[in-house]
Amino acid sequence: MTMEKQVPIVTFRTRVRDESISGPNPYRWEDKTTDDYFSGKRVILFSLPGAFTPTCSTFQLPDFESLYVEFKKKGIDEIYCLSVNDAFVMNAWGKAQGLKNVKLIPDGSGEFTRKMGMLVAKDNLGFGLRSWRYAAVINNGVVEEWFEEEGFGDNCATDPYGVSSPQNILKCLKTPAFA
Repeated sequence: MTMEKQVPIVTFRTRVRDESISGPNPYRWEDKTTDDYFSGKRVILFSLPGAFTPTCSTFQLPDFESLYVEFKKKGIDEIYCLSVNDAFVMNAWGKAQGLKNVKLIPDGSGEFTRKMGMLVAKDNLGFGLRSWRYAAVINNGVVEEWFEEEGFGDNCATDPYGVSSPQNILKCLKTPAFA
C-alpha cells in the first residue's frame, strides 16, 4: 500500500560497543535520532512484537538477513528491525542471531511505535505494549510503501505474518513501479 507519511522525530537510547571499556560489557550509551537512521537513505524498516519470539527469530529476522544483498541490488541502503525492547535485549538478540547486515533499533519506551500508530497491547501473551508487525520502505524519512499485517488490534489471538515478510517486500520492489 502506497503512503506518504513522515517518520516521527524520536531519540532512541542505544548501546554501542566501545573498545576503550574493559570488562564483560564493553558498551556505552549512545542516543540515535530518527535522522541518524533515516535521513538521506532509502531503507527498509520492519517492526515486530518482540526479540527472541518464534516468528521473529525463526523467519522474519533471519530471512531479512539472508536476503540483504538482494535488497541492496534494489537500491536499499539499510535494513532496520525495530522492536519495543530495550537496547540490552536487542543487542543480545542480534548476537544470538549472528547478525552482520540487519541493524536493530531498540524502541524501549515504545515512543516511535506509538507515534507510527502501531502500538498495541499484547497482555494476552504477557508482553504489555508492543509493536504490531509491519514493514515500510522509507526514503529520506518518508514512508514510500507500507506493509501492515492484517488484524491490527489489542490482544490479537493470532500472529499474522506474510505481508511484512522480506519475500513479499522484495517482490514489490521488483515490480515496474519500483524499477
